[in-house]
Amino acid sequence: MSEVIPRDSTARALGVALLVAFICGLLVSVVAVELRPIQKANIEAERIAQLELVLDALSDIGRVQSIDSLEARIVELTSGQFDDSIDPATFDAERAVRRSTSSVAIPADLDLAGLKRRAKHAQVYLVNDANRRIELIILPVSGRGYQSTLRAWLVLDGGTQTVRALKFYQHGETPGVGARIEEPEWEAQWRDLSAYDDAGVLRIGVRSQAGYSDDAEFQVDGISGATRTMQGVDGMLRFWLGEFGFANFLQRIREEQL
Repeated sequence: MSEVIPRDSTARALGVALLVAFICGLLVSVVAVELRPIQKANIEAERIAQLELVLDALSDIGRVQSIDSLEARIVELTSGQFDDSIDPATFDAERAVRRSTSSVAIPADLDLAGLKRRAKHAQVYLVNDANRRIELIILPVSGRGYQSTLRAWLVLDGGTQTVRALKFYQHGETPGVGARIEEPEWEAQWRDLSAYDDAGVLRIGVRSQAGYSDDAEFQVDGISGATRTMQGVDGMLRFWLGEFGFANFLQRIREEQL
């Protein structure tokens, strides 16, 4: 005959389990609240560190700026509109990509950067003149390289047609080969490079060493021995300036600047 477990013992065990679950949930909530200021401070510290590299890039093109002079805005990428409901100081792009509610899958035929998903929003920076007209647009761009995810700031002129600077701030490419993308001499090739032709067609990229291309005047020289990294940089820029990247935002800026 099987043993009969008293009902009060079952109820007691269930009560203990519920109490433990409640206490654990409460502790998690308390820890999350306590850590929130630290998380916010870490995001802000990372943002400032990245912006310092942007300022270096701007100084390279003769535009000495301070962090306070950069206008941070959040862009909803599908519409190309600014979204002021999100605070740029607390926006975490990498976290947004990891969450299904704040990111979207990239169609395979458009995923030139090899990212698979992108956040619905992006944080951009603007440099304005005395009349509040946009002089420079600073865009975060990323894509798969040979051994790592490449992350950089792309600086466009206010007309959105010309690259003023490209500054890599994170990657794990091969030292002495792919890692040369952060060398000032190579980054300098992007300065004043037209991204589009006269018809408005996106032409920017990295020149193949195989021979001449019709896009040669819109491209920079690749790095010898770093084919996969160069393909990553090329795809990264074509993606983020394309229709699933910042294209709608840049089109809106062009129309407003007229």
